[in-house]
Amino acid sequence: MAKQTTTKTRSSTKTATTNKASEKPTTENQSAVTPEAEEQPSAAASTVNNDPKAESSKMEKSTQTDDAPKPSLSSESETAAKPKTVPKAKTAPEVKSSPKAQAAKPAQAEPVKKASSKTANTAKSPVKPKAKAAPKKKLAEKTKTASSVKAPTQTKKDEEKAKAEIEAKDSPKTKSAGELKSALMRNSASKISDTQTKSDRQIKTSEKTAQEKSEAESLSPVPVLPVVPQNETAAAENVASKVAAAPSQASEKAVPKQSGTAGETQVDTSSKGGESVYREPNTAFITPLPEVAQAASISPDVPSEKFQRQPYYSKAEPIAPTPESSAPEPVADMMSHVEHSPYHDQPGPDYPHMFVVQITPELAPLAKVGGLADVVTGLSRELELRGHSVEIILPKYDCMHYDHIWGLCKTYDDLWVPWYNGHIHCTVWFGFVHGRKCFFIEPHSPDNFFNRGTIYGFNDDVLRYAFFCRAALEFLWKSGKHPDVIHCHDWQTALVPVFLYEIYQKLGFWHPRVCFTIHNFKHQGLTGDFLLNATGLHRPEYYFHDDRLLDNRIPHALNLMKGGIVYSNFVTTVSPRYAGETKDGGQGFGLEPTLHAHHYKFGGVVNGIDYDVWNPEIDPHIAAPFIVEKVDNKYLNKRALRDRLLLADNEKPIIAFVGRLDPQKGLDLVRHALFYSLNHRAQFVLLGSSPERDINSYFWELKRHLNDSPDCHIEVGFDEGLAHLIYAGADMIVVPSLFEPCGLTQLISMKYGTVPIVREVGGLADTVFDKDHAHHKALHERNGYVFRDYNNEGLESALSRAIDCYYQFPDHFRELMKNAMRYDYSWKYPGQHYLNIYDYIRNK
Repeated sequence: MAKQTTTKTRSSTKTATTNKASEKPTTENQSAVTPEAEEQPSAAASTVNNDPKAESSKMEKSTQTDDAPKPSLSSESETAAKPKTVPKAKTAPEVKSSPKAQAAKPAQAEPVKKASSKTANTAKSPVKPKAKAAPKKKLAEKTKTASSVKAPTQTKKDEEKAKAEIEAKDSPKTKSAGELKSALMRNSASKISDTQTKSDRQIKTSEKTAQEKSEAESLSPVPVLPVVPQNETAAAENVASKVAAAPSQASEKAVPKQSGTAGETQVDTSSKGGESVYREPNTAFITPLPEVAQAASISPDVPSEKFQRQPYYSKAEPIAPTPESSAPEPVADMMSHVEHSPYHDQPGPDYPHMFVVQITPELAPLAKVGGLADVVTGLSRELELRGHSVEIILPKYDCMHYDHIWGLCKTYDDLWVPWYNGHIHCTVWFGFVHGRKCFFIEPHSPDNFFNRGTIYGFNDDVLRYAFFCRAALEFLWKSGKHPDVIHCHDWQTALVPVFLYEIYQKLGFWHPRVCFTIHNFKHQGLTGDFLLNATGLHRPEYYFHDDRLLDNRIPHALNLMKGGIVYSNFVTTVSPRYAGETKDGGQGFGLEPTLHAHHYKFGGVVNGIDYDVWNPEIDPHIAAPFIVEKVDNKYLNKRALRDRLLLADNEKPIIAFVGRLDPQKGLDLVRHALFYSLNHRAQFVLLGSSPERDINSYFWELKRHLNDSPDCHIEVGFDEGLAHLIYAGADMIVVPSLFEPCGLTQLISMKYGTVPIVREVGGLADTVFDKDHAHHKALHERNGYVFRDYNNEGLESALSRAIDCYYQFPDHFRELMKNAMRYDYSWKYPGQHYLNIYDYIRNK
């Protein structure tokens, strides 16, 4: 009974399956048999109903039937939901005639051709393949199912006959038999081949499904895929464009960097307009911060109330006196008369004749390393013009420019200078250098102090210049010279006041007084106690004291500059702003306590320049002379500069840097200014050299990288004639110093109508006033551009304004040039300030 019940259940299931299969096209039935044979043949009916692939194929075939361009399309689609209707079965020939069915038949017939010839013969009759392909157990089941399918009603018989006729025409069982046999063969194969066959079938099915969907989209007016909203489409396009642009941006950013001696710089001058490919970030404009309190210059005998700000050129309108108000004055007006010196025209006091001796390690143009040489030359000339006697003492270097000396001869042949436990024989020479009386000390010593081919840069520099100080005072004492003031410069001559008050004053050399000028606090002359034995000072316990020569930071070290500050009668530096920075702003390099202790004799005086040398009206090194009233000739010098340096002749401004390649000058900002100028419609010219080999090598490598640029020229070295032509031909000059005691570059450039772009530090802040932000100055007193922060953004804040003014407001830029040219930064006013100091300290 149990067996009979099972048979009936299977029969009923098969009947239901057959009824459902009759509702579908015959091609679907044969495709559903193949996965059934791969699984369990005894569960064929349940597999057909539960196979999701079969259901998906139903949807695809129904879509094919609906899309077929037949006149009976509407009737067939309406009757598709009815399972037991004869017209539904008549749709099979239409499917056969469709192009998809024709394309699908060859693809399904290929595995049949590969089968054996015996299988091909059995394809003609629909009964024999069943007996051979199916096992015996399955045949028995099918026989029982066939008997159960015979319904008592005649309608079912007619349906079965119609179905048999359709199957005979399409021979579906032949195909199913071939697929059955191939499935049995695959089951006997390995598991790997079975997996590969399944994957191939899935690929074919997916391709076929994609093809059918594309055809359905072309035939149906309604889109199959969901429509993306418009805003999402725009967002997707935006993202795609950003992704596409990202590789190009990354490639552009990667171009400038290159590992080499010149750092991460590489320039491609073949880009648009010959501009540099090097890109630096564009930063926002930075407004200079409010000014801070600045140190006042000290001239004790001339109160600052005497000096009144007045116009210094004839064509300008005089400044009306401002009414007194209760509001406090700006902080910048706290500067003393030294800052306002270019504006006062009142004659100085009528001092008596004074005899001044300058003891210096440098003298321009004879032996020049920095600005110290120009200061000594210009100040000495100014003092002589005012009727005072000036003599200069310096070492006799073998590397001096002797062609600038007139009448060189021996003046003192037997000068014996104490040194260690003996004496060194010296010869003193005399000669005129551009009208200045000069004495040259030549020691005859195995140490060969000053015959080394250069001025500085040796391990025994401290001993060399300590000997020079002792020899200079020994010469003054033995020659019978009693100057009113001895003016010393920098650490190289800082021991002069020490020797004077510790040794020679006790010998009767009591008349001279000493003025000590510090040009740079960075170099102070640190040494050990051996110096005391060499110079004859001895008594280390006396000099190693906080009130004398003991260094403030390094124990057991002597500081020569500190000794000069302590023993001098007056100490000056080269600008009032720098005096305040060194005493209160942290730029004293450890000497702040000493400066505070001697603040009553410490002040600042802005340097001047020699207008006999730096004057565009009489300069022999430039192509065309010019003055304020004929400033157009400056552009002739601009063209001459371009011709000499092979620069492109265009409308771009020329931005220049002239000076020593020293870290103090802000070399990183100089480099940034170079590339910023090239990337912002400007040309750049650099002239300078450095005593350090690494810095020179870096700029030589940078020169090679930019050698093909038509807008840039780098000259590593120093050429006096080229320097004059650059000052005359450039439109702007950049001075982005880390710290600057005074600076002569901006003073010279203003005389030549070249607009300075400087950092607000030291003497730069005392001489250059920003065009847009110097509110404490009248418009005709503003002469350049100033930035405060020492970084790329700070430099760009001033450089961008200068370039924009050049292009957008040429009239304003021209007036700025004229304002700079009208300033008088000669030695006229600094000379008067030094005379005030000399008269204050001299022995009356």
